[in-house]
Amino acid sequence: MSGSGSDDVRGVRHPDTLAVGYGYDPQDAFGAVKPPIVLTSTFAYPSAAAAKQAHRDYFDGAAPGREAGFIYARLDHPGLALLEKRFAALDGAEEAAAFASGMAAISAVLLAHLKPGDSVLHTRPLYGGTHGLLHGPLAGLGITAVAIGDGVDDASVAQAVETASAHGPVGLIFVETPANPTNGIADIALIARAADALAARQGGRRPVVVVDNTFLGSLLQAPLAHGADLSMTSLTKYAGGHSDLIGGAVSGPAALIGPLRRLRTLLGTHLDPFTSWLALRSLETFPLRNARANANAAVVAAFLRDHAKVASVSYLGFLKAGTPARAVFDRQCTGAGSTFSFRIRGGESEAFAMLDRLQVFRMAVSLGGTESLICHSATTTHYSVPPEIRAEVGVDDATLRISVGIEHPDDLVADLASALDAIP
Repeated sequence: MSGSGSDDVRGVRHPDTLAVGYGYDPQDAFGAVKPPIVLTSTFAYPSAAAAKQAHRDYFDGAAPGREAGFIYARLDHPGLALLEKRFAALDGAEEAAAFASGMAAISAVLLAHLKPGDSVLHTRPLYGGTHGLLHGPLAGLGITAVAIGDGVDDASVAQAVETASAHGPVGLIFVETPANPTNGIADIALIARAADALAARQGGRRPVVVVDNTFLGSLLQAPLAHGADLSMTSLTKYAGGHSDLIGGAVSGPAALIGPLRRLRTLLGTHLDPFTSWLALRSLETFPLRNARANANAAVVAAFLRDHAKVASVSYLGFLKAGTPARAVFDRQCTGAGSTFSFRIRGGESEAFAMLDRLQVFRMAVSLGGTESLICHSATTTHYSVPPEIRAEVGVDDATLRISVGIEHPDDLVADLASALDAIP
């Protein structure tokens, strides 16, 4: 049975099935059960008329002219097309665009929808790279970034809207939920309603709502179903899952994805054939890895919560019942994920003493891999974020971010227990 077909949508087949074979027909590749790597920089046209049609479809259409054939690998190639089709299915989207990195995806979205004189709203905290782009190069272009203090509070969102509007039209709202590294929750539906209200005030120009879904990914949160226009994720993390590739993806309606693909062509930030193949291979085990890592994370989080040398744990499963954040989590997410932060009793010296004692956990940035990772956020992932902003959003010298992998949970707990013993 072929893995392709017009009825293969997320509402019909489970994500576990979509991740393995969606969009691929072995008869399109000599009967090969797995899609081949097409390593070519350019594609031959069957005729001059076909060449003209392919270029017309790509540059004049809403999406690349894949039915007319491929042109040049920087524009599109078979592995990229298949990856995008499969990822869109997992996200419940019409289309997707894959990029050479998560930051390449974020950069394309921001450049596509912001211009000098605009303002951009964002939740906080933000991943360090996103913060640096908004407050560095984009600020230099005359674009003002304004933070939403509390992404689950109507009054806080409304106040941020007023502040941003005073600086210029709001062109985009960037939502990172859960936030890196604090696991702060933002209400996507609430923010989408704010975008609708802004459209009336801005002469019909509605800010595009984009959600960075990296921390939970396609299996645990569906931003498009809650009102987001675009859903972005770092393919490097859970989708890739083996810490051996770099990539990013954006999913959404064809009318928004088509222009992003054409901008990607100009920026040269497409995902290459080999990395596209690696990502497709990784997606097949995504649901299995995700389930194991999530189960491990629940065990590790419970251990840390009860440890005398740990002050707090930001694991989403521990959100208090009756709070606005818990209500949003219950409505918006289907799991707590396997990346969270915890705060030790102490500061940088105590954190470093603990980190240097670990043997199973790898001390490294990134997340979502098969191996468990840990880092000191203030001196690594958020080093470039100004100290005063780190303090405001709760990323202090006692904060450690942990990404739980698929090892045996007993070994992970034992490793943390031994390391915590190094703290006086």
